[in-house]
Amino acid sequence: MSQQTKAAEFRRLHSESRPLVLPNAWDAASARIFEDTGFPCIGTTSAGIAWALGYPDGQRVSREEMLESVRRIVRTVQVPVSADIEAGYGDAPEEVATTVRSVIDAGAVGINLEDSPGIDGEPLAEISLQIEKIKAAREAASQAGAPLFINARTDVYLMSVGKPESRFDNALRRARAYREAGADGIFVPGLAEANVIADLVRTIDAPLNILANAGVPSVSELGRLGVARISIGSGAIRATLSLVRHIAGDLLEQGTYTNFTEGTISYADVNRLLDNAPDALSL
Repeated sequence: MSQQTKAAEFRRLHSESRPLVLPNAWDAASARIFEDTGFPCIGTTSAGIAWALGYPDGQRVSREEMLESVRRIVRTVQVPVSADIEAGYGDAPEEVATTVRSVIDAGAVGINLEDSPGIDGEPLAEISLQIEKIKAAREAASQAGAPLFINARTDVYLMSVGKPESRFDNALRRARAYREAGADGIFVPGLAEANVIADLVRTIDAPLNILANAGVPSVSELGRLGVARISIGSGAIRATLSLVRHIAGDLLEQGTYTNFTEGTISYADVNRLLDNAPDALSL
């Protein structure tokens, strides 16, 4: 499937597969597991990739290292891949454009672009700067001839910005501005209240993306509310790391192996998954 075909498919899924459940992979193996399970597309988790490379989250990993991970994921699966590029790996719109061109070169068909952190310790970027970043991302994609799906993320709720009663209007103002600047979808992580989610769906003229987490309505309920896309963010890698911690504790304290010998994927199955990857031998 060509990159153009994948991009068209990714857009179609946002309108026809509501809600589109987008799992977030952090390496080639996790991406192949999600694909083999049946997901029609995959997102990356910037936190998961950073952790796997030995960095804390928060744009501490370099653009080049992040993009190499995205490239490996894209080359290992056949489904469309959307890349989480944090705040674009630069404060200037020109730097975001450079990142977007590299994402397209890596084969991804979508991005997440967030508005946190801001400059000089502010929790969020100024709306005017974020608008310019989104415009730069759209222009870079247009120049490359790529119908890139730009998912603009606002962290008003995730970062608990301002008084609780002010957050809806702040998030809505940012969402509308980002949409006007060229975003295709709006991502509002940190939101769990069904009534607020429903209000955002009604007032934002764009597909709304919600982050799955404790207390968030189920997939079916979010679909009923009109949510277009559900992401799991760093959830899967955190669950995986929790299992590794349990394994370590049992080995050290109990001397037992059950956490990794019972009910786990076999060595042969992992090899099969990666043997069947389209470009596995070229990685």
